[in-house]
Amino acid sequence: MTAFNRRSLLLLATSTLFVPLRAVAQPMRVALYKDPQCPCCEGHADYLKKSGFSVEIIPTPDLLAAFRQAQVPPELNGCHLIKMDGYVVIGHIPMEPIRKLLTERPKIIGISIPGMPVGLPGMEGPRSGPISVYEIVPGAGRSRVFLNV
Repeated sequence: MTAFNRRSLLLLATSTLFVPLRAVAQPMRVALYKDPQCPCCEGHADYLKKSGFSVEIIPTPDLLAAFRQAQVPPELNGCHLIKMDGYVVIGHIPMEPIRKLLTERPKIIGISIPGMPVGLPGMEGPRSGPISVYEIVPGAGRSRVFLNV
């Protein structure tokens, strides 16, 4: 190998050290648990995929048991349950609260939009106003608003 080739190889090898981590990082893998009969959850899964997540859809005949196992109070149950990076995300939550959750890393179980409000990813249609995203806090009697979207 000539000196030029050695230098080129060394330069190439060291240049990879300066590539931003995001450029080589794999998409975050998330698991979306849904009722097998619910079609809107697929829409939210597509939204997450377009936002850079790798989504595994898991049809779950007893979604209420999944909510209980994740320590989600019944009043915060939603359309589906997503497990991502140590948190649960309930319902058709847009990226802004998800990014906030994953960036700030609060000491909570996760976040929820209860029910199936229209005007969210996977629940297309006109939104009637702001929608509250709630914190899921272990042992809490009441939930606090995490963010309004």
